Amino acid sequence: MSEKLKVGILGGTGMVGQRFISLLENHPWFEVVTIAASPRSAGKTYEEAVGGRWKMDTPMPEAVKNIIVHNVNEVEEVAKTVDFVFSAVDMSKDEIKAIEEAYAKTETPVVSNNSAHRWTPDVPMVVPEINPEHMKVIEFQKKRLGTTRGFVAVKPNCSIQSYAPVLTAWKEFEPYEVVATTYQAISGAGKTFADWPEMVGNIIPYIGGEEEKSEKEPLRIWGEIKDGVIVPADSPKITCQCIRVPVLNGHTAAVFVKFKKNPTKEQLIQKLVEFKGVPQELGLPSAPKQFIQYLEEDNRPQVSLDVDYENGMGVSVGRIREDSIYDWKFVGLSHNTVRGAAGGAVLCAELLKAQGYITKK
Repeated sequence: MSEKLKVGILGGTGMVGQRFISLLENHPWFEVVTIAASPRSAGKTYEEAVGGRWKMDTPMPEAVKNIIVHNVNEVEEVAKTVDFVFSAVDMSKDEIKAIEEAYAKTETPVVSNNSAHRWTPDVPMVVPEINPEHMKVIEFQKKRLGTTRGFVAVKPNCSIQSYAPVLTAWKEFEPYEVVATTYQAISGAGKTFADWPEMVGNIIPYIGGEEEKSEKEPLRIWGEIKDGVIVPADSPKITCQCIRVPVLNGHTAAVFVKFKKNPTKEQLIQKLVEFKGVPQELGLPSAPKQFIQYLEEDNRPQVSLDVDYENGMGVSVGRIREDSIYDWKFVGLSHNTVRGAAGGAVLCAELLKAQGYITKK
């Protein structure tokens, strides 16, 4: 019998669910044994349930093709087959909150890609290199849920991954005002160009809910635990515009920053390339060796050249230069469905295993 932890994917037929399945193929610690989806997919093999909707560049892993898909609403049935679950369900926010807590109450840890619990005060929202200590709030959450090992942990929105790590690396220079515009790929909406032909050669200057998330979620990541809840930081102030662009994978951000201290360009670059966190120290399986790379060329980072840096788990930064109104500006790039979605959640699960929160049932 495998010593790997047994994993279920909730919402396994959608684009993020597919990304989980492709990333977990041959994972050294985790093995996908259960896939759950909507009642219309239940009872079919995974291959039948997905049909012609497999959206990954790599083929569907052989190991999952014949898994019989469960009804995600049959919580007890699914929970008894696994040690923990990843959640990528496509439901209303209230339904997601309810079903994720229902799984947690079966003593099954839930690592979620969804936004529903990102502002639940005792649910950690974690970028493992930035705020791994927030996982400690799980002990307070378990008391509320009445569980001994069940809990919900989440990863933040894909849009912030291209600039929040950069601002974290520059924390000692005290950034206090940030203007960011994100240029977001269509896979962030779960689409390909075949699904969304009107995006070819087009830009849409609105993505519902993204601007609020992009402005507020970094502050929660930089917050601290007080009285059993996470209290967000109050600075830097961030204002953001989010634009959908005709790119398949990769969110780019153009960012302007004011600092209380006055760093040099050399200091800014040095802090980026030296920045690392607990995942690098522990050598977690999905952790990028070098979290942030700085590219000197004027025309980088580019989606076509740089989106897969560190298997999509790293952040690429370029064009750091002085600004005539703000102090400094830069361009960041991250892979929205790897670091920004499923890969970020897998890294959170690896951190939770390393910290002892996820174990065999």
